[in-house]
Amino acid sequence: MKNYKADLHIHTVLSPCGDLEMSPRNIIKRAKEENIEILGITDHNNTRNCKVLEKLANENDILVLKGAEINSKEEIHCLTFFETDDELFDFQNYLDKHLPKVMNDTKKFGYQVVVDEDDNILDQVEPLLISALDVSITEIEQKVHELHGLFIPAHIDRERYSVISQLGFVPADLKVDALELSKFVSKEDFINKNNYLADYSFIQSSDAHFTENIGDIHITFQLKKRSFDEIRMALKSVNGRKTIVS
Repeated sequence: MKNYKADLHIHTVLSPCGDLEMSPRNIIKRAKEENIEILGITDHNNTRNCKVLEKLANENDILVLKGAEINSKEEIHCLTFFETDDELFDFQNYLDKHLPKVMNDTKKFGYQVVVDEDDNILDQVEPLLISALDVSITEIEQKVHELHGLFIPAHIDRERYSVISQLGFVPADLKVDALELSKFVSKEDFINKNNYLADYSFIQSSDAHFTENIGDIHITFQLKKRSFDEIRMALKSVNGRKTIVS
């Protein structure tokens, strides 16, 4: 087994709350500086900057998990990741279908841009990406797993936009691959207050919207090699693979 440093919650310039310096090239540059070996790309309700990140990451010996941070109709944020381009494409179609057609106000929320590897703007997404989808967290979880993806409720310790803040607890019948903690809490303190979640797998991520925050906190995967399937197994602690929260 080998240890790999990972930060699985990164926003690009496509997220309206993402700084305009969060271009694919700048994200990869900062990840290299922080010795991040696995990155999760999780723009709000959209996946369209994942492929360019993957291309640049491959050139710099970094594995990218391609996905999005979705917002359910209950206003619960969850991380979703997919292995293949076909799965990612199908999920993007699902997002397009269920995102309300509320137009973005760039002066209020910021720009939502799709870019190429040279930071050239290819497109601007018009619907506001931070809106809640018109489907429930359970429906989204089922769709993600139908596409063989990973489903991880995000920053569950936060007082807004988390499964606990919105529902009061993590439902036992919600099929999650892990739970994410923000960088503002320790796993030990969180489990002490939420002992019913002690047997769940956890990750902890930076939720970076600015380049300087990439790698603020990270996890370590113990894997045979860097791959989507190895990470899936590490989240389940299969055959010596592990997910270590610092």
